[in-house]
Formats: sequence, C-alpha cells, structure tokens
Amino acid sequence: MKIMIADASAIVRTILEQNLAEYPEIKIVSSVSNGTKLMNSVQNENADAVIIDLGLPGIEELDILHTLGKMMRLPLLVFAGDQAAGLKATSSGAKEFILKPALSSYDKAFFDSIVEKLKKISSVPRRSAKNTEKQSLEQAKNEKSRQAFKVLCIGASTGGPSAVSEVLSGLGSNFPLPVLYTQHVEIGADKNLAEWLSGTCRNIEVTLAKDGEEAKAGHVYMAPADTHLVIDYVKPNGTPVLHLSNEAPERFLRPAVNKLFRSAAQFYKKSCLAVLLTGMGMDGADGCKEICSNGGWTIVEDKSTCAVFGMPAAAIEAGGAREVLPRGDISARILELVKK
Repeated sequence: MKIMIADASAIVRTILEQNLAEYPEIKIVSSVSNGTKLMNSVQNENADAVIIDLGLPGIEELDILHTLGKMMRLPLLVFAGDQAAGLKATSSGAKEFILKPALSSYDKAFFDSIVEKLKKISSVPRRSAKNTEKQSLEQAKNEKSRQAFKVLCIGASTGGPSAVSEVLSGLGSNFPLPVLYTQHVEIGADKNLAEWLSGTCRNIEVTLAKDGEEAKAGHVYMAPADTHLVIDYVKPNGTPVLHLSNEAPERFLRPAVNKLFRSAAQFYKKSCLAVLLTGMGMDGADGCKEICSNGGWTIVEDKSTCAVFGMPAAAIEAGGAREVLPRGDISARILELVKK
C-alpha cells in the first residue's frame, strides 16, 4: 500500500515515516510539508492513500480536500484537531479522520489505528468518473452553438502558463476577438509571465491589462498579480473596457477567474466564449456555470492533459462545462466556433 504524508511539521513527518516503516504492508512514497508539494507528488506518484494534516500551508484546505478527495477520488486520511474539524473534513472530501494526539502519545496503538484506517479507505474501489468528466466533441457539435462570439475569456492556475501558451499558439494570426486572461500568479511574476507568453506565442500579443483600457481583437490582456480583471462596460461597437479591481479575494484568490467570467457573462451573455484550463481548487466553476446560464459557451480542459484537474472538474460538477476537450483540441474548436 503506497502512502503519501502531508504535514507541515518535520517532526511529525519523521515520526510517521519511521513508525509506519515498521508495517510491511506500508510503503511511504512521498512526505511533504505543504499543499503545492503535495499536488506535485500526486502527479508523480501513484499513491493508494494520503495522510494529510488540516491546516497544511500553501493551499486552502477545503479546496485541496475537495480536489483530491472528490475530484481525483484519492482516499484521504485527515489528522484533525477535534471531532468537529474531522467531520467537516469528511464532508469536504476526506474518507476518514483521526484525532491528532500530542507528540508524547504517538504510540503503537495509534499507529495500528492509522494502518487499519488506511487499509479501509484504500480498499474502497474508486468510482470511475470518465463518463461524467468527458463529453465527445461530436456530441457538443450537435448543440446549438452558432451564436456570434464577441469575447474570449481564459482562466487557469497550476500548470496554466504552458497550457495557455499551447492554446494561444493554436489560434493563428489575426484572431478576431479580444482575449481576457486570468492566471493565478505570484506577486512579481506577472510581468515576466506576460512577456514570456508574448515571446512564445509569436502569433498574438500578450500584455498585462491596464485599468480603463479598451480590449482590441487579436490581443491578450492578462490580469496583473493581486488584482481582479473584470469588464467595466462594453462600448456600442462591442469593445470591452477593462477594469482592475482591488475587491477582496474570492476564496483567497486575487485575481479570481470567477470575477472575470461573471463579468463577461453579464455583459456578453450568449456572445461570451470561455475556456477553463488546468488548475488547483474550484475557481472558475461558478463563472462557467453563469456563462452557460446566460447562453454563452464554455470549454474545459479534459483530465487527460491537465497538470491538476481540480478547476475543470469543479466546473463539470457544477454544470458549467458545455464541452470537455483535451488541450490539443481546444484551439481548433475555438476557431471553429468563432468562424460560425
């Protein structure tokens, strides 16, 4: 049974590793200190279960439980400080919880109980989500999607830069719509990312959005770090005027994909086309649903090409995905929809 350990305390990780190594049925394949490292390990290791401490730094805990437990169907055993926290964790995506004792109480009985719980949760077959995660392109083509689109919105998080560069590169020259792009990015890294994308995607210019700027066709406007990008209003000729907002973060995120998608849904309704790519958490799901509710069209990236399937999976679960496509098919589909 291959196990991952995720705990901020190096002491606790060491205690777990040393004691669980005494059980021949247990193999520790990864031991990490934060949520980002855990997600990287999940991509590289085929674990049977994860021991995860609540309050793991790096990613909001309910998002990581939802993504790993509900979206990726990975069995999670949570270390909780009390009964209420444990029950909340199980309702958010964990399979089981165990109360985390003081360091002096890490005895054999405690480790026996951990191993029994790990056996229990790892033996439960993971329900295949293939049929709910993927709709065929032919089925989507039969939908009445022939509206005239006037704006393209893109949202991404973990693994986003490479995904976005592939999609943008496939749009060719003289793309007929303005492209508004929100990427979860650290403060100080936004300018370099925009310059890298512009240099990589020679067919289309990418710049950081400015407040009050008119978004022109064939140009990508990226949300600056720590700032929401939204549409302020639309000119009579259909051109969106951008607004950079310092409103509170949404689910700890600023910029938030939901903010951009909702504003586009509000102003463009059935003329809004949006793409949600790889990312951790649930940002973008509500925005995708609102775009669909207003008659617009959404494409979300398929699990097969995602670095992290959290955001696309959440959009699918929320009913906000009109199409689910592997990354390599998204550009061609965008061009097909725009030409219609």
